[in-house]
Amino acid sequence: MPTAVQARNVVTQLRPLTVLIVVPTLQAGAAEMGAVDLVRTLAAGGHRTIVMSKGGRLESRVTSAGGEFLYADVASKNPAVMAKNAAAIARIVRSRHCDIVHAHGRAPAWSALVAAKLTGVPFVTSWYKGFREQNAFKRLYNSVMARGDRIVTVSDQLAELIGDRYRVPPERIHVVPASVDLALFDPSLITSERLEAVRRIFGVTPSEKVVLVVGRMLRRKGHHVAVQAARRLKDMGLKDFVFVFVGETGGHTSYAGEVWDQVLAGDLTDVVRLIGPIDDMPAGYAAASVVVSAAIQTEGLQRTILEAQAMERPVIASDLGAGPDAVLAPPLVPEDKITGLRVPAGDDAALAAALVRFFSMPAAQQTAIGARGRQWVAEHFNQPAVTDQMLRLYAGLVRGKG
Repeated sequence: MPTAVQARNVVTQLRPLTVLIVVPTLQAGAAEMGAVDLVRTLAAGGHRTIVMSKGGRLESRVTSAGGEFLYADVASKNPAVMAKNAAAIARIVRSRHCDIVHAHGRAPAWSALVAAKLTGVPFVTSWYKGFREQNAFKRLYNSVMARGDRIVTVSDQLAELIGDRYRVPPERIHVVPASVDLALFDPSLITSERLEAVRRIFGVTPSEKVVLVVGRMLRRKGHHVAVQAARRLKDMGLKDFVFVFVGETGGHTSYAGEVWDQVLAGDLTDVVRLIGPIDDMPAGYAAASVVVSAAIQTEGLQRTILEAQAMERPVIASDLGAGPDAVLAPPLVPEDKITGLRVPAGDDAALAAALVRFFSMPAAQQTAIGARGRQWVAEHFNQPAVTDQMLRLYAGLVRGKG
């Protein structure tokens, strides 16, 4: 087994690569942000990236990070379109002399898998969540993500799920966590003007405790569980708290409407806000008293939970929203080491109880939890460490190919 020094030398000697990244869209999800981060990582190491996608509001981030964007409807699940995409990917691999095809989503992964086999280049997939498998067809469709020469996943929790579900040999699965831009998510840079601006967007006063829930309005993220927890807090007679949901509404689903109907039926319009995406997320986190993930499906390693901790915010995550590698929580660590709390998925009573616990903590204790959170993220989710892991993975695939 190579030593750490030997492994680092392999990365240092790695010839410039051309990596074709296929991702369904470039909106605001974990796969999209992961693709943008990969472009930034590879460009910083002198490597070339081409991103094939249906596009979206993150296109400019791809190009500003040093990548090339190519439009293609790789989000389509239409078999005829997927076949055309496979042929298009193969042409690009050959004409641009791509060394690796890296898929960040199931629909494009099927096309990329076929193209990789046609061209003989390594095929890599990245997992950001645990996919539901309601039937045999869904299981087959999802299985493409387990067919990579290397499978990248963002957490130990997901790596275990992939290994158990698809019987994938451990040597093909690599845990490479998301990285956090600590210069961007730096609480010391938040001015009073930025805080006031984001509070106006949230519609909250300085005296109100903000429970921030960040992420697209999708059922698996458990916004309805958070609404139920808000109902419990209000029934307890608690005042001066507001749940703020920040993120895309998921347009193609009716879930956002269901959540708002739930808010109206529960007479919770005074304590729940559906905001949509905001431009200044660091200030958004800074305005929060606590950041929550109520996910009811395995989410892997949620970037929002890491960003919140980087901003020195206490976090509460369901046991499917974040594993122990993302949030230091009891009983795995003592009380003086925690960075947040974990609660059973779907348990609105446990979520409400965890919020009451945080609300009643002395300010000094909350500050200490926040400081530990930033230290934890800085030590384990920094860009240089993540870059090194990804480049070592690529080096192992292309060694001897050129």
